[in-house]
Amino acid sequence: MNKIFWKGKKVLITGHTGFKGSWLSIWLAESGARVTGYSLKPETNPSLFKSCLIDKKINSVIGDIRDGEKLKKTILDAQPDIVFHLASQAIVLQSYENPLETYETNLMGTVNILNAIRDAPSVKAFINVTSDKCYANDENLRAFNESDPLGGYDPYSSSKACSELITAAYRSSYFKDSVAIATARAGNVIGGGDWAENRIIPDFIKKINHKQKLTIRNPESIRPWQFVLEPLSGYLRLAENLFTEGSKYAESWNFGPDNQDDKSVQWLISKFDKEYGGGENFEIEFKNNLPYEAGCLKLDCSKSIKRLKWEPKLSIEQSISMTASWYKNFYSDNLDMYTFSVDQIKQFESI
Repeated sequence: MNKIFWKGKKVLITGHTGFKGSWLSIWLAESGARVTGYSLKPETNPSLFKSCLIDKKINSVIGDIRDGEKLKKTILDAQPDIVFHLASQAIVLQSYENPLETYETNLMGTVNILNAIRDAPSVKAFINVTSDKCYANDENLRAFNESDPLGGYDPYSSSKACSELITAAYRSSYFKDSVAIATARAGNVIGGGDWAENRIIPDFIKKINHKQKLTIRNPESIRPWQFVLEPLSGYLRLAENLFTEGSKYAESWNFGPDNQDDKSVQWLISKFDKEYGGGENFEIEFKNNLPYEAGCLKLDCSKSIKRLKWEPKLSIEQSISMTASWYKNFYSDNLDMYTFSVDQIKQFESI
């Protein structure tokens, strides 16, 4: 991260009360950026946003991404130089239960922010954070690159593919010579401060603290696990290039771990259990009637490595260690979690 670049920059983040949005807000605030966030209230209690008192560090606006008028007013008032769009319905299983909300949020939310930016002359760069699940996954075990077909079996995955298409259409129709627009596709993120439902580490943490065992139903599923700061560092590097170089970087970009760190769910939980200090706090349960989720997902990040000079810093073991450390300190009740989170950012930057 180029702190000289970010100092004084006006940045708007949608989804700033969420897990990744909160970490991004902290990082930018500590780098001297003037940050405005637009999002619903935190969906979980506890949350990273509340535990770090992020609303004391940035201008926080509570609003729904589906409310186009309020979103537009927030952007015009903030006059941001750069916009990160992270607000979404981000859980695969929840998309099966609430497909209408998923599509309304992930499609029309994207349309709303792009429409707002059309009338916001201050904006020079925009990044839509979608998902590694936007690809048409044929389960052939190879890593997907940015030129592979988009698709999606479930409502969440297909909504992210649609968000990619919407962004591309607006880029070619309205922003050829004005705003540099890109999309970012990241792998499965872990890190401290996530308590979302139906995410493996948060579910495990909640079970441990209630002295219960986690039931793993997809133990063999392989995912590109990465520490939360890894993709965020990619988004920041991409935004810097979009702002300074314009349309040269207005494309789609993958941000994931080295493929050797693509591990199964059971492997991840076994390692995390040992690191957190537990002992056999999970059990395997095979069921055949679960909603479909891809068995294997990998990303080819060679384009980002070559052209953005970005690359993952942490091994999967280091990612697990930093994640476990954050939760241990949170539940010890004796540390300022904002300061602890900033220290983890500094630790990451020093590598």
